[in-house]
Amino acid sequence: MKDFDRQTRAHLMELFEQHGFHPRKDLGQNFLIDINLVEFVVESARIEKSDVVLEIGSGTGGMTTFMCWQAGHVVSVEIDSNVHALAAEAVAKFDNVTLLHTDALKNKNHFNPDVLAVVEEQLAVDPERRLKLVANLPYNVATPIVSNLVASELPWSRMVVTIQKELAERMVARAGGGKYGSLAVWLQSQCRVRILKKLNNQVFWPRPKVDSAIIQIDPDERGRERIADRPFFLDYVRRLFHQRRKLMRSVLVGMYKKQVGKETVDAILADLELGPNTRAEAIPVKTHVELANRLHAAIGGQESRVESQEPEQASGDRL
Repeated sequence: MKDFDRQTRAHLMELFEQHGFHPRKDLGQNFLIDINLVEFVVESARIEKSDVVLEIGSGTGGMTTFMCWQAGHVVSVEIDSNVHALAAEAVAKFDNVTLLHTDALKNKNHFNPDVLAVVEEQLAVDPERRLKLVANLPYNVATPIVSNLVASELPWSRMVVTIQKELAERMVARAGGGKYGSLAVWLQSQCRVRILKKLNNQVFWPRPKVDSAIIQIDPDERGRERIADRPFFLDYVRRLFHQRRKLMRSVLVGMYKKQVGKETVDAILADLELGPNTRAEAIPVKTHVELANRLHAAIGGQESRVESQEPEQASGDRL
C-alpha cells in the first residue's frame, strides 16, 4: 500500500470499522481525504533534511509517512490512543520519526514540556536544523498551537497548517474589519501570513460543519525586532482586545493603573495621534507595536512584565 492510500475515505472507513471505533468529535478528528491536498500541504512546507517537522494530530499517519521521506526528523503528536496505534503501525518502517501519545498542550498558553523536550532534542542534533509545523490541526487547538509557537524561542522557519476558514480569515484580517483582533495583531507583528487555499467540507471525513483553509506562516525577523518585549506585547494585545468595543484610552488606563497615571497614557496616545474616541480594532499592527513599546518604556522593563501577566490566564481572549 502506498503511504497516501492511508488517507482515502474508503481506506479510513474500512480501517475504523475493522478496529471497532469511530472518529471522535470531541477531539476535532476530521481527516483530510483529498490526496492532492495532502501533497499540497507538504510541498508548500518545502521540507528538507535539515528540518525537524512538528505535526500536531498524527491521525492514522498518512501525512506523517509522506513527511518522513523528506525531513531530518518528524515529531508527531496524537492524543487519541486508538488512532495513535494506527499511526504507529504506519510509521514503523521509518527511523526518523518520534510518535508521541500525549496532549500537545500543557494549557492554553504553554506547550506540553514533554513535546518541547523531544523537539529541542532533535534540533540539537545539528545547529543548522530548523523547525517547521506541518499539520491538519484539530480545530480546538489551532489557535494556541500557532500563537504559542510564535511566542516561543524555538528556531521555527515555516508553518503550513489546515485550520478552520474563519480562523484563517482572522489571522490575515486588517485593521477596521470585523475579524481583526488580538490574533491578527500578534501574528502579523512578527510573521508573514497568507491563505494558500480555501477548502470545502467535502475534502474531509467525517465532514465538519464548517469550511477550512490551508494557511502559511513565515517568520518576519524585522517585525519581531521592532517589539521591545514580546511577553509584554502578547499580554497587551490579549487584554486590550478582550475589551475591543470600548474606547482604547479607558481600557489602557485600567490595564496599567498600578504602574502609570492617566496623564502618561494620554501623553503617549497624543504623541501617536490617537484621539480619545479611538478603538483598538481601528489601529494597524505597526501602531499597536509602537504603542506597546511606549507603554513598556514608561512602565519600566521587568516590573511591567510581572505585573501585566497576572490577568492573562483568565482574560477570556480568543488568542
